[in-house]
Amino acid sequence: MSQVVNSQSLTKKVWSLATILSSQGIGFTDYITQLTYLLFLKMDDENVEIFGEDSSIPEGYRWSDLINLDGFDLVKQYEETLKTLSEQENLIGTIYTKAQNKIDKPVYLKKVISLIDEESWLDMDGDVKGAIYESILEKNGQDKKSGAGQYFTPRSLIQAMVDVLSPKIGETVCDPACGTGGFLLSAYDYMKSQSVDKAKQEFLRNDSLYGFDNTPLVVTLASMNLYLHGVGTNRSPIVCQDSLEKSPSTLVDVILANPPFGTRPMGSVEIDRPDFYVETSNNQLNFLQHMMVMLKNGGRAAVVLPDNVLFEGGAGETIRKELLKNFNLHTILRLPTGIFYAQGVKANVLFFTKGQPTRDIWFFDYRTGIKHTIATKPMQRHHLDEFVQCYNGGDIAHRTETYNADTNPNGRWRKYSLDEVLKRDKKSLDISWIKQNDDDLDLSLAELMATIQQKSDNISKAVAELQTLLANIEED
Repeated sequence: MSQVVNSQSLTKKVWSLATILSSQGIGFTDYITQLTYLLFLKMDDENVEIFGEDSSIPEGYRWSDLINLDGFDLVKQYEETLKTLSEQENLIGTIYTKAQNKIDKPVYLKKVISLIDEESWLDMDGDVKGAIYESILEKNGQDKKSGAGQYFTPRSLIQAMVDVLSPKIGETVCDPACGTGGFLLSAYDYMKSQSVDKAKQEFLRNDSLYGFDNTPLVVTLASMNLYLHGVGTNRSPIVCQDSLEKSPSTLVDVILANPPFGTRPMGSVEIDRPDFYVETSNNQLNFLQHMMVMLKNGGRAAVVLPDNVLFEGGAGETIRKELLKNFNLHTILRLPTGIFYAQGVKANVLFFTKGQPTRDIWFFDYRTGIKHTIATKPMQRHHLDEFVQCYNGGDIAHRTETYNADTNPNGRWRKYSLDEVLKRDKKSLDISWIKQNDDDLDLSLAELMATIQQKSDNISKAVAELQTLLANIEED
């Protein structure tokens, strides 16, 4: 009980300092990143003091070299420390990927250092340290100004996806767009109690998980998140890499992911992947192709994807045909709006297994008539209990529809045969059957604005492309 209280009070203390720094122009994400850099130094110092182990930090750049400094001497030493550690290999180099100081006022840097120094972090249970860090990441994700929501998938959804996919200890699990590591951590928690065998536990901590992200800051946060839970203590399972740039070097048993929505970021390398089924500029379709390639034969995936993946023609139809032919796309969970930090996002979770064709697709409609908001009515894990029960992960061959045309036309669990899907225009998987009430169609102001913004962006993009086309014609 004391550990729970300690966790809550420490989280509160850490976050209250974030609020103070925010008033000084230091953003929440920058603060958490600096907190991460300093926390690693402090825990290394405790490891030496408490357990008598050798420091993993080079001499001259340790916690003890910082703690007694003030003023600009402190800032100078801290910046030199970050530069040196970013050049290291293994876990340290990953944690300090492209590390930079964002707290340039000595008094505030000293405040963060003092806060960390007041606690003995190694004395805390791994779950407690991890819970503190996770809650800070979640708070950061909820803060609209931070922009961190794009890296954050609701933990209730992650837990449900892991529960039904049921990763087994000894399997490899990958998230090719890992954000702060929520999927990998949840999979780890799910697997760690499955065996007490030392070799299996060792494999789980050091060789089971693979995460990729192309944002250095996020790689830092994810690596620290896993490290605090006892994962990747020598080598971080997180790699700073654009997953789409090249073919996967390792095939995996399980994929859990929520790849970024929208277009490729500016400055990204052009995708040249002979192993893809079709060329497209659609970011989600490319991630889906990458994951289809990355799965071992018999491997299984659960992936969050926007609606356009279900109905888009051209490349979308080509990929869906491939998915239905060589993968068993057995389940689609339709998600409501209001669960992601980006407003108005309509998404689904696709569940599929590699190496066998699709026969039936089971749809669970958790969208029609469902209303959630991040602030006042967030989606909790229990909201997905019915889906988890219907999914019947132990034996997906024996499922029972809750939909019945006569007795329960609004049943949320319904099966469509492959033949029914193939007859649909463009092999569209964008299927709904529950009758909406008028009040179900009401959008919040934020969702309405998001919809208008999205349409406006699409029009602007189309106009820009048309202008480019016309300019080329005139030149000719």
